[in-house]
Amino acid sequence: MKPYLVYFGTGARDDQAGIYAARFDPATGELDSLGQIEPGGAPGFLEIHPSGDLLFATVRMRPEGDEEPFQGAAAYTIDRATGKLTFINQVSGQGSGPAHITVDHGGKTVSVANYGSGSTTTMPVRADGSLGEAASFIQHEGSSINPERQAGPHAHSVNFSPDDRFLIAADLGLDQVIIYSHDPATSKIEPHGSAATVPGGGPRHFTFHPNGKSAYVINEMANSVTAFSWDAEAGTLEELQTINTLPEGFDGESHTAEVLVHPSGKFLYGSNRGHDSIAVFAVNEADGTLTFVETVGEGITVPRNFRIGPTGQYLFVANQRGDSVKLFSIDQETGRLTSTGVEIEAPVPQCVRFVAVK
Repeated sequence: MKPYLVYFGTGARDDQAGIYAARFDPATGELDSLGQIEPGGAPGFLEIHPSGDLLFATVRMRPEGDEEPFQGAAAYTIDRATGKLTFINQVSGQGSGPAHITVDHGGKTVSVANYGSGSTTTMPVRADGSLGEAASFIQHEGSSINPERQAGPHAHSVNFSPDDRFLIAADLGLDQVIIYSHDPATSKIEPHGSAATVPGGGPRHFTFHPNGKSAYVINEMANSVTAFSWDAEAGTLEELQTINTLPEGFDGESHTAEVLVHPSGKFLYGSNRGHDSIAVFAVNEADGTLTFVETVGEGITVPRNFRIGPTGQYLFVANQRGDSVKLFSIDQETGRLTSTGVEIEAPVPQCVRFVAVK
């Protein structure tokens, strides 16, 4: 098992702001900090190009004086021997509050979800790794039943379908998962359809099952996961089930954040902020439905994001208010999590991504 680099997007401010990194050896379980490798920019969310040689980050630059803030995406080259990043360029996302970023599987299109303005943007990846100006910008319209958080649209995440023919945008403000058709040759998107979620639920993040037949959205405000069947040819979602992420009897305030399926396809994980835990579900691979297994909260403080390592053995939890990233081992038969005792400091971590070391 080869070591890999771990990158952390953060929400830190002032001199602590920027991208942090570590080196992880899955053979020994050792996680060694490389510290702050790219300062500034409030790069909350990151994504890695399929080549492993480029990193993309959301950017929110605070204005100085009367200057307008820059909000969009930045591109970097990765030195996979040292972990060092080299800035290439940055491009406006055309909206406000970029909250999530993704790249298609072919490495041709980057998309940004603008939470503040409730919009979706796509931009091409050029041959030199730089980002081109926006190819498409689509403003979401509408509202939902919560007057405080859903008076207007709030796009919270974007994900490409496994075949790159579609882009999925989860909009917390609309209680909708919006489906766009995608042309990798031009990086343009067009409205294609949508799927409604729990009224007042606030869909936040979305993920596909490795078999490409099921998909899942985690509902931030309702503390639940909705399972869908996915028709890859038609580009449509059909709801199968909605299941709670919190254990029975918990009546405190909590909101979900991240959702991911294990590479084996046997388990699904979701994060609870407030209950401060990771919820574990078993996946019925025949129909995509979920069965609750457990919640694990040891050493977890407001888990904004988490990521499953490339080998499928470990889960890295970003403790947003704990200023740390904590490591759990994954039982390959049951999906259950056990703390490894390994933890690394990072200021206000919001995102975890991996790159193989060269």
